[in-house]
Amino acid sequence: MSARVLVVDDQEPNVRLLEAKLKAEYFEVVTAFSGQAAIEKAISEQPDVILLDVMMPGMDGFETCRRLKADRRTRHIPVINVTALDQPEDRVRGLEAGADDFLTKPVDNLPLFARIRSLLRLKELLDELRLREENAEERGLSVATDDPELLDSARVLIIAGEERVIRHISAKLPDTIKVDSEIAPELAVRRTTDGYDLVLVDLTTRAYDALRTCARIRSNSETRTLPIIAIVDPDEVARSVRALDLGVNDIVNRPIDRGELNARLRTQLRRKRYADTLRERLEDSLEMAVTDPLTELSNRRYISSRLQQAALMVSGGEMQASVMIADLDHFKRVNDTYGHEAGDAVLVEFAERLRNQLRAIDLAGRFGGEEFVVLMPEADLDDARIGAERLRAAIYDTPFRLPEDGGELDVTVSIGVAQILPGEDVEAVMRRADIALYRAKAAGRNKVVVEDKAERAA
Repeated sequence: MSARVLVVDDQEPNVRLLEAKLKAEYFEVVTAFSGQAAIEKAISEQPDVILLDVMMPGMDGFETCRRLKADRRTRHIPVINVTALDQPEDRVRGLEAGADDFLTKPVDNLPLFARIRSLLRLKELLDELRLREENAEERGLSVATDDPELLDSARVLIIAGEERVIRHISAKLPDTIKVDSEIAPELAVRRTTDGYDLVLVDLTTRAYDALRTCARIRSNSETRTLPIIAIVDPDEVARSVRALDLGVNDIVNRPIDRGELNARLRTQLRRKRYADTLRERLEDSLEMAVTDPLTELSNRRYISSRLQQAALMVSGGEMQASVMIADLDHFKRVNDTYGHEAGDAVLVEFAERLRNQLRAIDLAGRFGGEEFVVLMPEADLDDARIGAERLRAAIYDTPFRLPEDGGELDVTVSIGVAQILPGEDVEAVMRRADIALYRAKAAGRNKVVVEDKAERAA
C-alpha cells in the first residue's frame, strides 16, 4: 500500500532517517522542518499521512496538530505524533490536540508501518465519503468535527475473557458511557451488530483467540466500520502489529492509563461521528440525484436510465414491459386560478395516489411539469391498460383538497400506453406512448388510450 507521507521534524537527521525508511517501503515522502512549513505543505501537497515531531521550536507539534485539525482543508489527514516523550500525559495531550496516533522515538519499523497502513485504510474510506462533502456544505449542512459530549452518549461493548478484566476496564471509563460486556466470543461477535459506537477488545486473554474475534467483527458488513480499540501487552509488538493489520483502529497498552484510554476513545468516537455524518450526506446526495424534490417520485434522469435498462432486457428476451405517460388535464388553469401553491399541492396528491395504484415492481417518475411516466415491468398492453384505468379512476373519483381550506377541486388525467418492443430504443416507445396520450387529450381528456398495434408494426 503506497502513499504520500509528510515527515515533519526540526532536526534534519531525524527527517532523513524517516525518509529513508519510508522510501525503502516505496512511500512518496514530503518533508518540512517547522510547524508552519508543515501546515503549508499539508495544504499544498495533501499528503495521506503526516508524521509530526512534537518538540519543535516556535510552534510545537501539539499546536501544529491543532491547527491542522481545525482547517477543513487538512482536518481529514491522519496525524501521527512522533516524539521522545513517552509518558501517558504526553500521549493524552497529543490525542487531545487531534493526533490520530502516537509513536515514541526511536521509531520501530514494524509499529510505524502498521500504524501507517491502518490510518491509510481509514483515510481511503473517508476520502470516498468526502467526495460529496462540498455539495452538502452548499446545501447548508455542516460536519461535526468535535463534540464535547461524545463520551456522554456513547455505547461501548467490552469483550474480554474474564469478568475481573471487564470490571477493571469498566472502572477506567467515564460513568456517562453506557457499557455492556461479553466473555463468550461467539456471542460477542453477534452483539456487535446491536448499534454500539465502539468495541474494546482485550487481546491479552488466554481464554480464546481474541485476534480472530477482531477479524470476524471486521469481516461482517454490518460492523466493518465499527471502531475497535485493542488492549495489548506492550511487550507483544508482533501481536499489536497483527491487530492493526486486521483492522483494529487503535491500541492501548497495559497497564491501562485512564486518561490515555479516554483520549483514544474520544478520538475514535469523533472520527466515527465524522464518518457517519459524511455517510448521511452521501445518502442525501444520492437520494437528491434520483428524486424529484416536490413529489418524491423518481426524477426524469433516473426514470430515463431505468427505461434504458428495461429496453435492453426486453431486447434480450428477459422480460416484457410497458410504459404509460400520464398528464394532468388543464393543469395550467389550476395554477392560474388558484395559485402555484395549490398547483404544487395537486401534484403532491397526484403523486401519492399514483404510488397507491402501482404494483410493487412498477416505477413512477415525474418527467416534468404535470407529466408523469410509469415503467411497468412484466406488463403487456392489456395489463398496462388495466393499471392505467385504475389510476385514471383514482384521480377522477375523489376531488383534491386545496391548501388552507381552499375547498375541493375536480382533477382528471389523460394517459397514453405503449409496450416496449424488442430491438427498439427508449425514444421510440416514448414517442408511441406520447402519440397515444395526444389521442386521449383529443378524445376529450380523462381517457386512457393504448397505442395502435397496427401503426407500431408499420
